[in-house]
Amino acid sequence: MTIDSATLVVAATRAEARYVPSGAQLLITGIGKVRAATALARALSAADADRIRQVVNVGTAGALHDHHSDIFVPSAVIEHDISSAELTSMGFPMIDRWELPGGDGSVLASGDTFVADPVRRAELADRADLVDMEGCAIAYVSAEFGVPCRLVKVVTDGADEGSMQDWPSFIDAGARRLGAWLAANA
Repeated sequence: MTIDSATLVVAATRAEARYVPSGAQLLITGIGKVRAATALARALSAADADRIRQVVNVGTAGALHDHHSDIFVPSAVIEHDISSAELTSMGFPMIDRWELPGGDGSVLASGDTFVADPVRRAELADRADLVDMEGCAIAYVSAEFGVPCRLVKVVTDGADEGSMQDWPSFIDAGARRLGAWLAANA
């Protein structure tokens, strides 16, 4: 199956995008919020209005709850490492949550840290189901450009002490599942 030619598939790494169906518009951003935001803003700025009508961000995520596995299409994404309440109270209103239509009810937390600490994991689990490093940046830039966005995340680790060892070994299997999801849904 082919992907709609007006869909831009966005991934942080080539490994995560390894099984994206051929012919898809593909953008590799690099890891982290700044790289993701910069790369997507450049791509959307340079594109003709009809060339990109949807952004689909595929990538890996850590599970913040032990029973979470497989693929999620979050209904919301939060930026977990910004002091939005404090900044807002000082007169600098901050948005740190984006709603995503058509999701599965899950919430993704994005930040520029690899979550591997059980205390931090428990704190985030009160607000979210999954954690990644780019989702909120992709949602923010897409919203700024008025382009609909979907986030599709595959669980590759438990956002715990073993995450740094688990993540690299599960990327290929996760990328296969993301590619299959794209072929069936994008």
